[in-house]
Amino acid sequence: MSTQRDRARLLVDKHGRTFAAEASITLRDKPAPLWQLLVLTLLLSTRISSEIALATARELFSASWRTPQHLRESTWQQRVDALGRGGYRRYDESTATRLDEAAALLMDRWSGDLRRLRDEAEADSSRLSSLLQEFTGIGPTGADIFLREAQAVWPQVRPLVDPLVRKGAKAAELPEEARALAELVGEDEFANLASALVRIARDPALLDDLDS
Repeated sequence: MSTQRDRARLLVDKHGRTFAAEASITLRDKPAPLWQLLVLTLLLSTRISSEIALATARELFSASWRTPQHLRESTWQQRVDALGRGGYRRYDESTATRLDEAAALLMDRWSGDLRRLRDEAEADSSRLSSLLQEFTGIGPTGADIFLREAQAVWPQVRPLVDPLVRKGAKAAELPEEARALAELVGEDEFANLASALVRIARDPALLDDLDS
């Protein structure tokens, strides 16, 4: 019989790829990749499939808008066109505006560096969530997405679980409490386990893979 640690290991190996990795973001504790994660979070925060959001993020980054400064150098129409190429058509016009607003806010208030936002919140997850929600288009769920991924490079907030991670943990018969869950994997793999559990929460049938 497999242990919870074994089960967590299988989850990480089979389903633990983060959304950032899928969007071709090499996540580091640096301004540019953290901005890219914020862009991805904005895209994932609308009622559109994660596959389209990921494809659209890759399209935006291929247009060289990998920093808020470069995004602000684009025109609204250029952003609309890029969003459309990624398949993000229902929300392309409003999102083109929100991306520019996000870049402006980040540059004006935190000098383009989300680490300054983290420091302002003193790495407190609830305060971080509130500050992230100051970006138009990011609500509580969006803040959860950002922090779930950012904890890979922000050990100050790790281990962090949100309702979707807890739902997945319950389905996988793993601990729902953050520290107990974190004990099942290496510290640098917790974000991957969280990503896997989100996938399980969305599609419990994926658990069948663990026994195959």
